Amino acid sequence: MQTEALYPLFLQSSGITTDTRNISKNQLFFALKGTHFNGNKFAQQALEQGALYAIVDEAPPEPHPNILQVKNVLTSLQQLARYHRNQFNIPVIGITGSNGKTTTKELIARVLSTRYKVHFTQGNFNNHIGVPLTLLAMPPQTEMAVIEMGANHIGEIAALCNIANPNYGLITNIGKAHLEGFGGIEGVLRGKTELYQHIKAHGKNVFINSTDTVLANMAKRFSHPILYPGKHDFVHLEYRQANPFVAFSYQSRNYTTHLTGNYNFANLAAALAIGLFFKVPASKALHAVCTYTPGNNRSQIVKTKNNTLILDAYNANPDSMKVAIENFASMDYAKKMVILGDMLELGNETPKEHAALGKLVCSKGFDGVFYCGKASKEAAKKCIGSLYFATKEELAQYLQKHPITKATVLMKASRGIGLETLVDYL
Repeated sequence: MQTEALYPLFLQSSGITTDTRNISKNQLFFALKGTHFNGNKFAQQALEQGALYAIVDEAPPEPHPNILQVKNVLTSLQQLARYHRNQFNIPVIGITGSNGKTTTKELIARVLSTRYKVHFTQGNFNNHIGVPLTLLAMPPQTEMAVIEMGANHIGEIAALCNIANPNYGLITNIGKAHLEGFGGIEGVLRGKTELYQHIKAHGKNVFINSTDTVLANMAKRFSHPILYPGKHDFVHLEYRQANPFVAFSYQSRNYTTHLTGNYNFANLAAALAIGLFFKVPASKALHAVCTYTPGNNRSQIVKTKNNTLILDAYNANPDSMKVAIENFASMDYAKKMVILGDMLELGNETPKEHAALGKLVCSKGFDGVFYCGKASKEAAKKCIGSLYFATKEELAQYLQKHPITKATVLMKASRGIGLETLVDYL
């Protein structure tokens, strides 16, 4: 079935689903396949639960007028998403980067929403399935869209751009994330800049952090890039401090946010630059970034009975870990401790990067250092006086027997470690 024939059925439907566990009446069910599941087997069940049509790529046991067979379900989903996106003549802002893209996306959406009807990526639905689902959820009244794009291999951002067709782009930064998949930092650079290549060929403009030397160099590819936050840029902001919350000045007035970590200054600056470019009143844009409170274990301040936690357990790589450690070390707290877990997807660089982390942490003189996870053993070796635990369970048992009190604790690791489960022991 061609996309043009499928699209009218999509317009009749109440939306898209790929999971029979949460089907709403009159949705289109796309029977995706994976390593451990095959949605084709649930096509009949989807119809029985109220789906309008089931899209499959394997012939059903028995013919059914509402089971529609295509060559490849995933490809069909992606093509339908692109077709739907192209019905909108609106600004579509594509966001990628090694660190901070989800927080930046949330900030941008919050700023733009003060003036426009904005559709944006929910959570981290930023891959080859999440991006199509995000686009297909875009309602007719949408005036702007903010689409987050994640990748761990060269070519993935280009593929997502082919689906989302962004006409504006932002790269938060280029860092040591997903080194295993990209094959090294040069691969990360090539992969992330596929967004800029798409914008240059098919879009309108890009937003670039002029204080980032790597990104600033890329600005030369464009005739009039929108730069921030330098003195002579489109938007000029002055960083003040992050103790713990980021404070900055704009046009000689001081502002304080609910964002921790000096690294979030670049993220809020991007949101302000984009908002002001699209004519959001400065007062509304500033209020939006200053009142935004992060969630989902991203630089959250969590107050427990005994301690103050800086919970940053959603993601970690060598660059994000470094800035988090250095920022935490600069904070003015009497008793500072860190609980750190593995940085995943670093491939052959895993031992070296964890050893470097251990040296960095050891130089900061924290009042307590805890490492958790297989790879983190290399960090512990380089950090005299630290405590090492192979598993979260072992660390939890230790914390129960040796409770931490009256401390500020930074907790950071890759998402797969699940470090947030230790909050109850602090």
